[in-house]
Amino acid sequence: MDVTLKGLRAFLAIARHRSFTRAAGLLHVTQPALTVQIRQLEVALGLRLLDRTPQGVEPTAAGLELARVLEVQLRDLDHTLENVRDLAARRRGTVRLAALPSVASSLLPSAMLRMRERHPELRVQLQEAVTGRIHDMVRAEMVDIGIASGPPPGPDLAREPLFQDHLLAILPADHPLASRRRIPLEALARESLLLLESNTSVWRVLDDAFAAKGLRLTPFQQAVHTSTLVGMAQAGLGIALLPSTAVELRIAPELARRRLQPDLAREIVVVHRTGRSLSPAAAALIDALRESVAA
Repeated sequence: MDVTLKGLRAFLAIARHRSFTRAAGLLHVTQPALTVQIRQLEVALGLRLLDRTPQGVEPTAAGLELARVLEVQLRDLDHTLENVRDLAARRRGTVRLAALPSVASSLLPSAMLRMRERHPELRVQLQEAVTGRIHDMVRAEMVDIGIASGPPPGPDLAREPLFQDHLLAILPADHPLASRRRIPLEALARESLLLLESNTSVWRVLDDAFAAKGLRLTPFQQAVHTSTLVGMAQAGLGIALLPSTAVELRIAPELARRRLQPDLAREIVVVHRTGRSLSPAAAALIDALRESVAA
């Protein structure tokens, strides 16, 4: 016969209150049922835990030792279970997130605000990274989820589409190409291009598209930060090719924004480990992200 948690809780209640009757009332069971639980526990352990006396019930020496240990362990267990229930109910918890900088500065803030309004005790621990690094971080379980671009490599990573992020040409309003509704890649190939670094998903999309037309993607300048390229475009140094999610575009309303011909976009996806359940906090953040996309 196995030792059960129910039996241990029953024994501890009796040992605390020195009464079968009171313990049965607190546990919401009948006294005969409680007696059966104690008998089964004593059989499973192979020793007597309680003695009945005229004054009530007294733990044996073995019972006192067991009660002393159970007081601590069951209290810790109850605390752990309470924490787990809080996590399940989204009352508390932290989601570790790796995200593209353009998404982290544009879509993510509104999603975090939505999540905080509904679940004030949930937290987001953010790290910004490029797509390849995000895949590595999710795979190594350094983060719970990632917001990256395109399909992840390998079957160990699953993806959930969020939205399409179009690439734009950012140029002075008086530039000759600004008069066009869409700017062909052939025309851009003859211009001074301001580009993000070659390890980014934006570079990969552009490089593939240029190569498909027999063109070479040649930067006039490259930078890590979108704001740097926007500043260069403002100064008239060239045409910046940036994702539409780049929040830095707001600092330069005087610049023209034009889609490319053909239209180029990168798919923004949520990435997580295949076969792993998402934590309630991670699921809450994804829900908020989808709502922010829809809005």
